[in-house]
Amino acid sequence: MSDKPMRGRAWPRVLLIVLLALAGALAYGWNDFNRFSSTPLNVTAQGDSIDVGRGSSFRNIVGELRQRNLSNANPLYWRLLAEQMRVAGKLHAGEYALGVGITPRQLLANMATGKVLQRNFTIVDGWTFGELRQALARAEKLNHDSAGLDDATIMQKLGVAGEVPEGRFLPETYAYVKGDSDLDILKRAHGAMVKTLAALWSTRAADLPLGTPYDALILASIVEKETGRPDERAQIAGVFVRRLQNHMLLQTDPSVIYGMGANYAGNIRKSDLTTDTPYNTYTRAGLPPTPIALPGKPALEAALHPAAGNALYFVARGDGGHVFAGTLEEHNRNVDCYQRKHCQ
Repeated sequence: MSDKPMRGRAWPRVLLIVLLALAGALAYGWNDFNRFSSTPLNVTAQGDSIDVGRGSSFRNIVGELRQRNLSNANPLYWRLLAEQMRVAGKLHAGEYALGVGITPRQLLANMATGKVLQRNFTIVDGWTFGELRQALARAEKLNHDSAGLDDATIMQKLGVAGEVPEGRFLPETYAYVKGDSDLDILKRAHGAMVKTLAALWSTRAADLPLGTPYDALILASIVEKETGRPDERAQIAGVFVRRLQNHMLLQTDPSVIYGMGANYAGNIRKSDLTTDTPYNTYTRAGLPPTPIALPGKPALEAALHPAAGNALYFVARGDGGHVFAGTLEEHNRNVDCYQRKHCQ
């Protein structure tokens, strides 16, 4: 008997088996692809990132992820995911955060929308411009275009040639991305100070002994250096405003210290108070010629809205606060008590 009929009946079974195997393979592949697209990359530490250079190919990007062991998936899966998301050929150059838990789908979405990694640079209230420059020099992923430039050249590049930089930059936190310049941050901080000072000057208290917004900036810088306590700023400002109104010397140590420059070794001596400099407010009347630091907005507000009262003196208590006095006699008693520890 011929076996042809048997063979004829076997083909459908073979075809069915092949189709089932193919369907199983496709289902497995589809499930594996979905698992890949939603499974976090092998990121083990916060702060990691990937830098996509201009002209980088998709193959290069995936190759770097695999080389750094961030992904061991088949490159075909990456290509299929990009096609599915319709972002192939639309990825932006830049630095992208690789946070713990980020998935391939999230990473491609960030690259497609240009959601580059942002860093923050904080200008601290009370820094000098020199300290600001030092901090900028240490900032990561920032182009240090100001390196080697003197202060005057920096101000020229910011479009404000002739301005003294001290006090001109508002202490705040400024976001930046890789490739930004330190001059960009300085320009933004300068503009923020101009805007803030103008707004506060327009609402200043009446009858202040301050002729210009720059005078307010100078006074605010002194307030900033005299106290870090929010509850004392307006009181400190009030003392200096009344001393200016009464044509008294300001006698503020932070200004003397600023004028000493590199000669200040951490201690202010009696001889320092009698050595004349443009910033020695024990030997020269009125405000110093420039700010002595970068005042924050609270110090600016205090300088333009000083507290009322009759205090003309203050002395440090030793706990971060101050004791205020309206007469020299009372002040001397406070100095004996809190500085010399001879309390009666």
